[in-house]
Amino acid sequence: MADSTSFGMVNPAIFEHLQAKIDEDAQVREELKNILQTLEKQGARFTPYFQWITDSLKAEQPSLSYQELIRYPRPDVLQSTVEDAERSLSEQVETIGKLATVASRYPYYKYNGMWTRDIQTACLAIVFCGWLGGFAVEGGDGKPGRLLTIEEVGQILNVPVNLKDQDAFHLTIEEYLQSLISLIEELARLAVNAVTLGDYHRPLQISQFVKDLHAGFQILNLKNDSLRRRSDSIKYNVKKIEDVVYDLSLRNLIQRGTAPT
Repeated sequence: MADSTSFGMVNPAIFEHLQAKIDEDAQVREELKNILQTLEKQGARFTPYFQWITDSLKAEQPSLSYQELIRYPRPDVLQSTVEDAERSLSEQVETIGKLATVASRYPYYKYNGMWTRDIQTACLAIVFCGWLGGFAVEGGDGKPGRLLTIEEVGQILNVPVNLKDQDAFHLTIEEYLQSLISLIEELARLAVNAVTLGDYHRPLQISQFVKDLHAGFQILNLKNDSLRRRSDSIKYNVKKIEDVVYDLSLRNLIQRGTAPT
């Protein structure tokens, strides 16, 4: 009679050990998921600010040239909306801080797929507010029409950027670039909406900014397939904005020569 303690050809302890690892992984994912659910809800609460910012773009100074538009202070209603948006983003920053604390206990690239989309959404909100003149970080001028660098975004989120020498939570270059592509999409919509509100000069500002961003992306040798495919769509948004500016010019709603060179 065979010994009751004997095993077959495969020791069951191997699978008991694997099950323990699976359970441990499930617990980590559940802990991260709870934080990410909060972050996702906060991101959804921020979404209306994109429309509210558009609604605040009243043409209070329709006679200004592009150069004058850049120099003049923002309309009070726009400034107030941007400041409200910044305060709303502070909730996401706090939650991302909790996420960073938990995520940094584990291998970064094992779990980063769980949060990368939410981080891109937060980055988009930050660079959009920055383009409107918000988030004037130390040493920054806070002027509208500027692009926040990845370092500035990391500073606002209070997380490290593009870590190479340690396995911890950080903002990746890919996440930043994805947010810039989303920014271009939002600005393309903003150019159209600005015209309906009688702000005929803002599309000029948007057009030049987006062209400059497009030129920057063309310099990059992108290895990420998703990022490369999305970057190909930039040219369509450039064309969309150019069409808005061209239509304004045909209708004599902007002076010829006022568009940035």
